[in-house]
Amino acid sequence: MIELKIPPVGESITEVEIGQWLKKEGDTVQTDEPVVELVTDKATLELPAPATGVLSKILIPKGQARVGDVVALLEEGEAQSTPKPQAATPPPPPSEKVMPAAARLAAQSGVDPTRLTGSGPGGRVLKEDVQRALTPPPPTPVAPPAPSAERRDEVVPMTPLRRRIAERLLLAKQSTAMLTTFNEADMGAVMELRREFGESFQKKHGVKLGFMSFFVKAVVQVLQEIPQLNAEIRGTDIVYHHYYDIGIAVGGGEGLVVPVIRNADKLSMAQIEQTIADFAQRVKERKIKPEELLGGTFTITNGGIYGSLNSTPILNPPQVGILGMHAIVERPVARGGAVVIRPMMNLALSYDHRIVDGREAVTFLRRVKELIENPVRLVLEI
Repeated sequence: MIELKIPPVGESITEVEIGQWLKKEGDTVQTDEPVVELVTDKATLELPAPATGVLSKILIPKGQARVGDVVALLEEGEAQSTPKPQAATPPPPPSEKVMPAAARLAAQSGVDPTRLTGSGPGGRVLKEDVQRALTPPPPTPVAPPAPSAERRDEVVPMTPLRRRIAERLLLAKQSTAMLTTFNEADMGAVMELRREFGESFQKKHGVKLGFMSFFVKAVVQVLQEIPQLNAEIRGTDIVYHHYYDIGIAVGGGEGLVVPVIRNADKLSMAQIEQTIADFAQRVKERKIKPEELLGGTFTITNGGIYGSLNSTPILNPPQVGILGMHAIVERPVARGGAVVIRPMMNLALSYDHRIVDGREAVTFLRRVKELIENPVRLVLEI
């Protein structure tokens, strides 16, 4: 027997919740084939089989478990086919004795008396048995309608991931002096670049040219100019990060998770898009690694993919800044003394006012706007 144990799943994580079992007892599993889902306070992971064999016994069907606990036993080798039991041959029905009066009534009414259960001595079929067979059964009472489900309550316990999200959102509101500033960006230049070079970009790099890579590049450039937003508070100290790990909020089945693009300042736009596409796919498949969710010096979230026009993004402590993108909407704006229709996006920057002043926050958002509206600046780094 091989013990299937819960492995270490990330820094400071000691407990997991047993999710859905992907295999049942007696199933054959192959090496590295997922057996059960493990839900942590950061992500949902799949526990693979360490060897080929048969899932012999599930020890913890559901509920909480700790790192190192044995959740199942795996027997090496292929499953043995179990022969199906032979169906027992029913005994032949006993011979029926039909009383003469019952036989005459049965013949007149077309009833087969040999199919009736006799109530007379020795199981004999009486005239009364035939008469009962001719009497229609009483109608089945109609069940009363089920109560309406409109006022039904359903109590569902929070998953560890949802509990962790709730804790961090509450922590951000209670432990930071959060403030939000707003601006808007004309997305026309970026959209034109995507129209002109999107197809050749995808052919060369195997991934679509999205909006997010422009914002990651813009954010990194402006963080280099305004380091207060790439910092954190530790006790009475301010820690300035001289690296740029950008968290990207990705929607999963249970809520947003924020995988981190490490050293984003050293990546090309193609590498950024490839990393984001990989994150999105693995979050959907619940294969994101816990260590990929740790750290981060700044976060970008895009509510626009859900249709949001404006919002106040909540900080991801200990980070002191988060940029919110929103839906692109054509609306009238003033350009050169005339009213024109332009594709506009609202931008929101939430920041920790304890170490970021309004001047730095407003300047940061204005510089991001400038780079997005004139993306050649991203190439020239001006």
